[in-house]
Amino acid sequence: MAVAAGRAFLLLPSSACFATSHTNLLKHSFGTTNTSSLVKPGNARGFAQHVARAQVRPTWLPGLDPPAYLDGSLAGDFGFDPLGLGEDPESLRWYVQAELVHCRFAMLGVAGILLTDLLRVTGILSIPVWYNAGAVKYGFANTETLIIVQLLLMGFVETKRYMDFKTPGSQAKDGSFFGLEAALEGLEPGYPGGPLLNPLGLAKDVKNAHDWKLKEIKNGRLAMVAMLGMFVQASVTHAGPVDNLLEHLSDPWHRTIVQTLANSGS
Repeated sequence: MAVAAGRAFLLLPSSACFATSHTNLLKHSFGTTNTSSLVKPGNARGFAQHVARAQVRPTWLPGLDPPAYLDGSLAGDFGFDPLGLGEDPESLRWYVQAELVHCRFAMLGVAGILLTDLLRVTGILSIPVWYNAGAVKYGFANTETLIIVQLLLMGFVETKRYMDFKTPGSQAKDGSFFGLEAALEGLEPGYPGGPLLNPLGLAKDVKNAHDWKLKEIKNGRLAMVAMLGMFVQASVTHAGPVDNLLEHLSDPWHRTIVQTLANSGS
């Protein structure tokens, strides 16, 4: 509604002759007119500019006023917080970092699932479908050893990330990471850099890298939705995403999500 109103105001007359013609029309139609109720050309232009500036900030629902604590300064901030989780500034900082980490894991997960499923379906590699990969016994180490190694490595990384969140920049100081600080160059919480984590040199000035941050968070949110879809898909069809795609393409009019869900309940 606000967008429609904004567009309507932007079409207000910007010339004196246009306003005069409307005044004459009102006189002929009603016999009198109140010129004070008409918007003057200068005021129309100023109001149009004000409305145009107000419409620069996109929101997840057009016309909805975002909460005051979501001022658009965060990457991907479209004013979406129906539960009010970000009212507390400290909680909002944590949720931003948590979303960023989940986005990156989801993007890696989706890429890994699609790649391995493609290699499996084409017969290039003899590997299990992605949701059974965790049950496979690997010859180079037993399951218990793999779990312990993963806990140690992930625990170390997550601890470092939490310490940098609590005290920004503390993990980039000399001696904080076995002398590899120069190779990582911590830029700000959630955005490490250096040749190891930023080999292409993108967004070296992370303070002014809003476009890169926005692209990452958008793709990450899409990946989280895709990951959820793959979970549901595997639970319903007991097949990989490439198998599901090939099955759909074999008969697009009858092998759809509607038929699949209907048959799964029978």
